Amino acid sequence: MSARTLLALPLVALLFLVAMSQPAWAHPGHAGHEFADGWWHPLLGADHLLAMVAVGLLAVRLGGPGLWLMPAAFLGSMLVGGLLASSGVTLPGIEWGIMASVLVLGLLVAATRAVPLWIGALLVALFAACHGYAHAAEMVAGGSLGSYAAGFLLATATLHAAGIAFGMLVANKINLGALRWSGAAIAAASLLIIFGAL
Repeated sequence: MSARTLLALPLVALLFLVAMSQPAWAHPGHAGHEFADGWWHPLLGADHLLAMVAVGLLAVRLGGPGLWLMPAAFLGSMLVGGLLASSGVTLPGIEWGIMASVLVLGLLVAATRAVPLWIGALLVALFAACHGYAHAAEMVAGGSLGSYAAGFLLATATLHAAGIAFGMLVANKINLGALRWSGAAIAAASLLIIFGAL
C-alpha cells in the first residue's frame, strides 16, 4: 500500500463512523456526574468528536502560535460554557451551534487560504462555549462539576492532540492539499449529522 492510501484510510473510517453514528442531538445517554462521564461525553457524540479533531487540524493549518492558541481557546471557552450551564444560564440554539461548529471548522481547514489567527481563535472560542454548555447541561443535578469538567476537558485535549498529530503527519508525509481534504471530509460529515438531526 502506498503512503497516500494508508493516510486515506482514517478519513474513510471517519466518514463511515459518522454515517453509522448519531449526533449528540439532545445528548441521550451522556448524563452523569463523575470524571468518567465527562471523559466519555466528547468521545461518544460524532459532532463533538469531529469538531475537536478539526480544532487540532486547524491548529496545524495555521501553524506557529496557532498550534497552542487554537486548543487553548477551545478549552478555556468550553470551560466558560460549562460554567454558564451549571449556573442555570439559558442559551438558545446550543445544539445548532455545535452542529455548525463541525461544518465551519471543517471548512476553515479545507479553505484554500488560511484564516487569520485572530478570526480562527474567535470562532473556535465561540463554538467551544456551545460544546462546554452542552457537556455541563447533561451533568446530573448535584454532581461534582469539577470532576465531570476534568473528564471532558481531558478528553477534549486528547482529541485536539490527535488532530494535531494526524494533521502534522498528513502535512509532512503528503502535502498541505491532503490536510485540506481532511477538513473537507469533516465538513462533508457535518452534513450527515445535520441532515440526520432534522
